[in-house]
Amino acid sequence: MAIRSNTTIPFTTTSYLESKWQSLFEGRNEALVTLAMLFISHEIIYFARCIPYLIADQFPALQKYKIQQKTIQNTAENQWKVFRYVLMSHFIFELPMIVGFHPVAVYFGMAISSVPFPPLSTMALQVFLFFVFEDFFHYWAHRGLHYGPFYRYIHKLHHEWSAPFGLAAEYAHPIEVLILGTGTIAGPLIWCYFTHDLHLITTFTWMTLRLFQAVEAHSGYDFPWSTHNWLPFWSGAEHHDYHHMAFTNNFSTSFRWWDHIFGTNKKYLAYKQKKDNELKAHQAKKVM
Repeated sequence: MAIRSNTTIPFTTTSYLESKWQSLFEGRNEALVTLAMLFISHEIIYFARCIPYLIADQFPALQKYKIQQKTIQNTAENQWKVFRYVLMSHFIFELPMIVGFHPVAVYFGMAISSVPFPPLSTMALQVFLFFVFEDFFHYWAHRGLHYGPFYRYIHKLHHEWSAPFGLAAEYAHPIEVLILGTGTIAGPLIWCYFTHDLHLITTFTWMTLRLFQAVEAHSGYDFPWSTHNWLPFWSGAEHHDYHHMAFTNNFSTSFRWWDHIFGTNKKYLAYKQKKDNELKAHQAKKVM
């Protein structure tokens, strides 16, 4: 007589997410599901990430955290202009790039619909390495885009806003989108090619955090809870806002160390020191 086992697989959040992940692909074309998931999530995450800053624009009490107090470009008219351009760019330029993601990812050996997911520790390490790679790539690509004709015909569009706001993070020439987008996806693909150990869920997590970083860097706000205030080597809006204001220095995207190593933060540091001295002098006058 067969003995029936009472052993059951314990429910975990991971197993629940894995089952949902499999159900997304079950009986469907993997490439189409991947395309739909990446594009739709990109739209939702990008524009949703901008909402807190759009709300902050409506509260006078929060304007003290606006980095540039005198140059106001986050008007409703400018926000609408940027929204229309970015949305158009997503459909006309970024969507075709996402179409090509699945075949390239599969060619490089990325796991797409399979489970289980990698351990969180593995995902965290890989995402951190992708941040480091992208930051190094972005530093040199961005610095190159400030050279002569590259700036004049490509990067100048992004610098239309000297006092940036969240929606303007992806307000850029299609060639710039292609160049800097390469830095975002090249890290995962190179890692996958050499290790054959990468899951789409990790790449998805990385892309989500990258979108969060990009919008924050262009938000124009420096709140007490902003990332760089508790992670000192993080770039953030306070660092990147100077780049838009001065059109020079601070070419990094996520971290501050490349600008420090290669000396492209000297004008920024001098400006920051000047502002600190002015603040101290102002406070001293109030005490007297």
